[in-house]
Parts: sequence; C-alpha cells; structure tokens
Amino acid sequence: MRLRRLLKQIICVILASVALFGAQGNTKQEIVIDTKNKVKQNTPFDLYTLKGKEDGATLLVIGGIHGDEPGGYFAPALLADYYTIKKGNVLVVPNLNPDSIMAFRRGIYRDMNRKFARIAKNDPDFNNVERIKKIIKDPEVDFIINLHDGHGFYREKWENSIFNPKAWGQTYVIDQKTLDNVPFGDLDSIAKQIESRLNQSLHYDFHTFGVRNTETRIKDEEQQNSLTFFAVTHLKPALAIETSKNIKELPLKTLYQLSSIEALMEILGIEFERNFTLDLKGITQKIESYGSVKINNNITLELNGIKNRLNFVPLLSDKNHFAFTHPIGGVKKVKDGFEVYIGHKRITHLKPDIFPMRCKLESLKIDADGKEIETRFGESLEFKKYFLVKGQDNMRVNVIGYSKKGVVSEHNIKLNKNMIDKNYALDKKGSIFRVEIYEGKNFCGMLNLRFKE
Repeated sequence: MRLRRLLKQIICVILASVALFGAQGNTKQEIVIDTKNKVKQNTPFDLYTLKGKEDGATLLVIGGIHGDEPGGYFAPALLADYYTIKKGNVLVVPNLNPDSIMAFRRGIYRDMNRKFARIAKNDPDFNNVERIKKIIKDPEVDFIINLHDGHGFYREKWENSIFNPKAWGQTYVIDQKTLDNVPFGDLDSIAKQIESRLNQSLHYDFHTFGVRNTETRIKDEEQQNSLTFFAVTHLKPALAIETSKNIKELPLKTLYQLSSIEALMEILGIEFERNFTLDLKGITQKIESYGSVKINNNITLELNGIKNRLNFVPLLSDKNHFAFTHPIGGVKKVKDGFEVYIGHKRITHLKPDIFPMRCKLESLKIDADGKEIETRFGESLEFKKYFLVKGQDNMRVNVIGYSKKGVVSEHNIKLNKNMIDKNYALDKKGSIFRVEIYEGKNFCGMLNLRFKE
C-alpha cells in the first residue's frame, strides 16, 4: 500500500512537469468574451515556456500582479517574445492580473499580492492565484522572481520623502537572507550580486539599486500574504524586482528590469540569446511593436498605426474570440463594443456590426497587380496598381470605402487606391483597406488589402 501511494505521488509529479514543459514557446490563451456569463472572474493569465536545448535550472518570471506597474509587465512580455534560451528553462507569466492591467489599477479586485496565504473561492482572482501557486510549487521550478514598480528610491538612511528606507523603488526585495539546504537558497548573496552588476550601468547615478530584506516571517505580517513569501514557505527561492514609479520613462524601467533578469539568469547558469540590442533605443522599438489580433479566426487587425476607433466591425452577438500575437494583448467589453489593449495602453475601440457566421466559403482568389493569389479569410495582401476580388457563387463582396450606384457585390472590379475613400481605411495613414465577404446573411471573413508605395 505504501509503495502504491509512493508510485502515485511520483506519477503526479511527472504529469505536472509534462504539463508545465510540454508546450514550447507561445502558449498564449485565446480570449473569449462571454457577455452572458455574469460571474465576476479575472481573465486567465498566459504562460510562456522557453526551454533550452541543454538541461539546466528553471526560472519562473512573473509580471503584472499589479496593474499600475507597467515595468513589471512589459519586461516579461519582451522576455517571452524576443529571447531564446540555450541552456536551462525560463517560464514567463507576463500578465498575472490581466483585468487590473487593462484598468491600470493596482488591483480592481483588491490587492492580488495579499491573497497567497488565503483566498475565498468566490474571489474573482481565485483561479489565477491558485493556478500560479501550482506552477510555483512545481518540482522543476528552481527560482521565482516577481516584477513590480515601487514608489520612491530605496536608501538605507533617510534623505527625504523620495529617498528613504521605506521606499520600494529600485530594490531587490527578499523575505529572508537564506533558504537552507536548497539550491540557489542564498537569497541575500544572489540579490547583492544583481545589485552590484546593475549599479555599474545606471542611466542616472541616483537610480542606484539596493537590497531590502523585509524579514517577513518575524517582522512583516502583511507581507506574509505575498507571492514571494508563499514561494519561500514552500522552499522555493524567490525575490521581487522593483523599479521606481518615479522613473516615468517606461523603456528605462523595462531596461532595468530586463538587465536584472539577465544578471539573475547568468547566476543560475541559464544561457540565452535575444534578438535586439539591450539599450533604450532597442527596448523602445520593441515596446512600441504591438503585433496583431485575430478575431473569430476570420479578421486580422494590425495594431501598429490602427485608427483609434473602427466602426461596423462584423462580430458575433456573443462569445467572440480574440487571439493576440503580443504577450500582454487584452480586450475589454464596454457599453458600445470592445476596447483592445496592449498592457495598459488602449490601442483601438471596435464598434460591432452583428452577423451570424455560418459560411461554406473557406477561401477566395484575388488578382493583385496581375498576379492571382488564393487566400483565406483574415489574411493581408499587398498591391501597387490595383486589386480585384474574383467572384464565386452566392458570394457578396463589400470593399469598405468604395461605392458605385447599382453595384450590389464589388467582385470582378479592378480597384486602385484612389477609388477607395481612405477615411474608411483601417490605419491612420489610409493605406490598408477592408474587403468583407458575405454569403447570404452570413459574414464569412475580411481581407486586408495594403497599398504598397
């Protein structure tokens, strides 16, 4: 009986690890907006698995526990998108608290970082908190960091209301000095190594980092409800990285966060590559790259340069699906449609036009500058001189911004840029045009036709 119980425990551990490391790269969940579900629940967070070819330590990076701390969620977003791990593993949760991120508030369901000792089942954060607890406790996880922005600049001695021992900004926060007999358990030493490295390459001298030991178990009852203390009590080395909220430049905060993560990865023996230069210019470019969102698998919107508002977007009456390429893409249902976000940044507003979507059509043919292209809904094509949508039985084509008296379906018509009103384009430059396809009363999908100079 005892042997059987032991085997069962071993199998459970193996299955948990397979679930955690089985999927590679992007495991971002598709967001489904169910307007009929009245149960208040935080949007599920995303988990990215960056697995190296060589075995090594596993680092869990958690961002976005507080929605008004953008350095704490843009840094892990860039980590998930632009880093390759060569040795060891990195698990990235960039958006632990998605609803608060979109609201740009610390916690719209109260402070999530005070719910790790106990949480009620009817708490909107319950599912996210319980899920991240399981990931933290996974036997494969060796070290956890929780990313924040904090007020002020930490100093060991009081200087003023901004620079003082009670400030959280520019700190590496540990709950205790060591975890005995645990790999990487010398938290104080690890934090000081990161501190020493970061303080050699500051953008401004007064941005110095310090190590703050809260001595949580004996001195800080409130902090005993935090994520890092939960990790430590389960014998998992953990620390928090806090960049200062008084640093207003998001790229600079993100630079400090990523530099700290890289320093920690080197301490843990995790080898990595990134495909951009780790400086303000490189980070700014990546932060301002918003990617795209695919809606209901038949519309794709490129988010860079998109108009602030799009009207009459064909959508379902309920349970619309949104799939972002960006790790912290999000969508919020509002009174007259949907708001699309990257982190806390509202990118566009979609005012819907409701249609059923039961189409038999799956693809169509486009003549772009004399070249015939077979394409599927939701794709983007380029043209210089003209494009033409080839007709099919029972298909109606609507090129948004073009109209001609007596024309019901705009197929088999050569259209150039000047024939389409750019006020109806998807982008602010007026160069991406919507081609919508219908079958009877059903919306089948949309193509983006981009004018190329």
